[in-house]
Amino acid sequence: MSETIQIVKAEYAQSGESTSTDNMGMREMQKRAYEARNAQYLLIKAPPAAGKSRALMFLGLDKLYKQGLKKVIVVVPERAIGASFDNIELTKFGFWEDWKVETENNLCIPTSEKSLVKVFERFMENDDKILICTHATLRFAYENISDGFFDNVLLAIDEFHHISQSVDSRLGEVLRSIMSNTTAHIIAMTGSYFRGDAIPVLSTDDEAKFTKVTYNYYEQLNGYEHLKSLGIGYHFYQGRYLSAINEVLDTNRKTILHIPNVNSGESTKQKHDEVGAIIDLIGDGSQAVQDPKTGVISIPRFGDGKIIKIADLVEDDQPKRDKIVAYLRAMTDEGDLDLIIALGMAKEGFDWPYCEHALTVGYRSSLTEIIQIIGRCTRDSPNKEHAQFTNLIAEPDAQDSEVKTSVNNMLKAITASLLMEQVLAPNFKFKTKLNDEDKAQAGEILIKGFKEARSQRVTQILETDLNDLKAKCFQDPDILKAMPGGVDPLVLNKVLIPKVIRKNYPDLSDEQVEEVRQGIVADAVIKNSSIEISGDKKFVRMAGQFVNIDDLNIDLIDSVNPFQKAFEILSKSVTPKVLRVIQDTIDSNRLDVTEEEALIAYPKIKLWLNAHNGQEPSRHSNNFEERRMANVILFLKNEKKKRG
Repeated sequence: MSETIQIVKAEYAQSGESTSTDNMGMREMQKRAYEARNAQYLLIKAPPAAGKSRALMFLGLDKLYKQGLKKVIVVVPERAIGASFDNIELTKFGFWEDWKVETENNLCIPTSEKSLVKVFERFMENDDKILICTHATLRFAYENISDGFFDNVLLAIDEFHHISQSVDSRLGEVLRSIMSNTTAHIIAMTGSYFRGDAIPVLSTDDEAKFTKVTYNYYEQLNGYEHLKSLGIGYHFYQGRYLSAINEVLDTNRKTILHIPNVNSGESTKQKHDEVGAIIDLIGDGSQAVQDPKTGVISIPRFGDGKIIKIADLVEDDQPKRDKIVAYLRAMTDEGDLDLIIALGMAKEGFDWPYCEHALTVGYRSSLTEIIQIIGRCTRDSPNKEHAQFTNLIAEPDAQDSEVKTSVNNMLKAITASLLMEQVLAPNFKFKTKLNDEDKAQAGEILIKGFKEARSQRVTQILETDLNDLKAKCFQDPDILKAMPGGVDPLVLNKVLIPKVIRKNYPDLSDEQVEEVRQGIVADAVIKNSSIEISGDKKFVRMAGQFVNIDDLNIDLIDSVNPFQKAFEILSKSVTPKVLRVIQDTIDSNRLDVTEEEALIAYPKIKLWLNAHNGQEPSRHSNNFEERRMANVILFLKNEKKKRG
């Protein structure tokens, strides 16, 4: 039996600040959004459970009754999420108006209406104020409605990352048309603003039109009342995942279990059989009983006979699934459910505050999806002090024809956890240290040689887009190949990362790119390090050494691989045999040596040769860096031959 590798363990202060409300019933994130209520285009980036739905209600009512807009249309990716926008008496909490949606205008509730598009069209023509529908309904309805109907209307798009700049994105096309041809106001809400396919959500020009409100994960979780810690871990298995599920599924913890997509290598291709097998691992399947009214499956647990209540969201039968979705929507008590088994559902916008454990089988290629899944267990609730995300992943096997896929999935999963560790950490402000007498203020870190932002454009990128830009770096194919330490950190930090910045922000000058680059690298390196206090001095432990925080300089930071920590953990957590499989696979798919890398690596190669009496680095070494230097030498020799 393998052990779960706990890569992230974040601790929080339980200050209660993110859940406390003011005299209008607004939490901290909602107050921040409401301050920007007059913006025509507003982008709210806040983690799951931060209160984005309630924030939209406050904003929508202000748009209707104080800014003179005619209507509010709220669009969500799936019907279950529509429950977040149900009627609520906001006046009970101190606000000046209640949020009320007429039943016939909530198109996320099952209805006898045959055409939701017709209901949408009717709403646009009458005097009703608020409508809730899915992204799909908006897409189809837009084909039959002229742009003029959206003048003076608020369009609020939940889970905004579903939009794409791609020409194949119909929702993105609808949004672009409404922005270009109408006076509509737009409120976009998302827990993460990056996609799994690396296609931009909006064009640079359109994105610049949005006023951004950012509330980060650390602010949210640190301000909870009950939740004290969050763990992110990985559990590796061999063979079929069903043989290992019992090692990580603890039915004493409220759990959402996402089984693998049927098209993935982890799937048996028989999703319903997988659900049955999981239930059989919990108790005697012959004793399982399904409530005909709610769809909840109850089964006595092996050992103590405790009744475990299970919701099967893998079920394809629509009437049966509607029953269990309705039950989940109405749940209010901790004892209502113990386990949800899902495939594509129970991710975005799904609210089960009691959930303690998000258990996911197989690698998820979208960082957004991972953040959304983790968000299912990070609601604040009296029943838990710790929340846990566990990813059950196939361990690479040299004999497996899919070994390259398995290795890539493992590396990407570790990378995703690294990003989450940074998202979950407190933010620092980095300032230039001009002389030894300069002292940092609270929340600041001074760095010699650091280039601070000198324009509003760079400041805005670093303040509101930093995590999203990091995610794009983590998804970049060349950076993924370089992450395990196969290239000099200087190449990673000074060549590959700037390429990603230029690709995403083509309007930046070289000087601005360097300012953004230093901001990203400093943030990534410091957040992957630990800050420790000894006497009256602070030290940063990074790249295996202690550095006095007063001695930090940008050259030292650039010499550190921001991703080193995750791979150190990985190398200690798998067997030497598996590590060798990983190394060999990385080598077979290695990043080509470039002239830029060779120039950066050459001084280190000279030091190596001096230290080893002229003996060149070996291409067969167990050390990533040595093998990479050997490849650089080969590149230089080939270039010399080409040039005669």
